[in-house]
Amino acid sequence: MKFGTFRVKEGVHIPDIGIDYPTDDPFRRLVQVQVEDSSTGRYQFDETFPYLDQSLNYKFNTIGGFFVKWFMIAIHNRCHYGLKIVGQRKLRRFRKQLRKGAVCICNHVFIFDALGVNSAVQRFKRVWIPMYAKHFNGKSSWILRQAGGIPLPETRGGIRKFNEAFDEYNRRKQWFIIFPEEVRWDMYVPIRPFRIGAFSMAYKYDRPIIPLVYSYRERKGIYRLFGKKNQPCVTLHVGEPIWFDKNTPRKSELDRVRQLAHDAMVRMAGIEVNPWPAGDEE
Repeated sequence: MKFGTFRVKEGVHIPDIGIDYPTDDPFRRLVQVQVEDSSTGRYQFDETFPYLDQSLNYKFNTIGGFFVKWFMIAIHNRCHYGLKIVGQRKLRRFRKQLRKGAVCICNHVFIFDALGVNSAVQRFKRVWIPMYAKHFNGKSSWILRQAGGIPLPETRGGIRKFNEAFDEYNRRKQWFIIFPEEVRWDMYVPIRPFRIGAFSMAYKYDRPIIPLVYSYRERKGIYRLFGKKNQPCVTLHVGEPIWFDKNTPRKSELDRVRQLAHDAMVRMAGIEVNPWPAGDEE
């Protein structure tokens, strides 16, 4: 595995699942979309997409989505990935401050990682997750939508509708999950650079950033029955909220919080020397 300058604390597990991760481009897309229908797909990600879906059909489907999400996928995460969550109690001290919601960020390292984050911070409550649009024309479209996925728009009109939807979700005090690394690299250990979008959204809505990070454990015991030998188990670490200071310039404040969040995730992952910087502009 080529990480550049990289060192972890003693005892930190570094899985090898046979992927040759890029060392020059942290945003290279490694997971390809399998389109279900035609080359254009079922949806167009412009102003016609229901970013704020109030239809009866969608509301009815959320009932089925609830059972898929919590009684199938959650169990899948526990068994197949051996998901453990540590640090949830940190958030109890901030319960009053978090009533208006928060923006949770995490490293993007396996297919159902967002549901692990959901389990850690909100459990059975609704969260919303901006996602790469083309996945919504793939085979997992229904699951993504029921998990709270909202496609990132591809037109100016779509951006306007997307922003209006999140303005409404914010008014309802609902939570957001964003992967600032942008693309998924399965079981990758280092923390890659962060796009600024998650922090811009949190700053706009005056919400704290909650950093979470997945680390890995060697597959042992009963978990050998549920996954491949080279597939590690995962542990999700929950960090303390980070608030913005609105009395300082916006750009410097976004950079400050991004650096603090990146540092916190590197630390929680047990990394001593990380090969990537906090931001994507360096």
